[in-house]
Amino acid sequence: MSHQVAALFKTISSGVYVVGAAHGQQRNAFTASWVMQASFNPLMLSLSINPGNTSYRLIKAARAFAVSVLAREQMDLARHFGTQSGREHDKLAGQAWRAGITGAPILSEALSYFDCRLCFTRRAGDHVLVVGRVIDGAIFRSEAAPMTYASTGDLDGSGALYPSKF
Repeated sequence: MSHQVAALFKTISSGVYVVGAAHGQQRNAFTASWVMQASFNPLMLSLSINPGNTSYRLIKAARAFAVSVLAREQMDLARHFGTQSGREHDKLAGQAWRAGITGAPILSEALSYFDCRLCFTRRAGDHVLVVGRVIDGAIFRSEAAPMTYASTGDLDGSGALYPSKF
């Protein structure tokens, strides 16, 4: 049943993103799919993050994060930022990126980006919901289509994390 539950949740239309965070000399980024617009006025984004993730500590300390939207053909970036630990090495080394207004890393080759100041966090089961106010953003590649989470298969290994029943 775990496979059926995973397949069910893959039908929720969501994109694939690289969320960047930086505080002082530390920086990290990770692949995420649980990102969504949370408000029109003010413009806000929310994301869900494992509190054990290195980036969560940086987001809390800097009170900021950036979301780089991946294009359909950028599976290599999704894999790079989604399958390596930021505790072990600098995942941004060798990648084209720049610091946003908040200092959070933004991938230069992304489809678009959002730079956000942290508003609040809230525990949500085994993850933490992070809500930020968008203070900057741009489209880099207007001709590109966004990557969808369903197209990544089981890249993140999440199929094993779903319960066997509701």
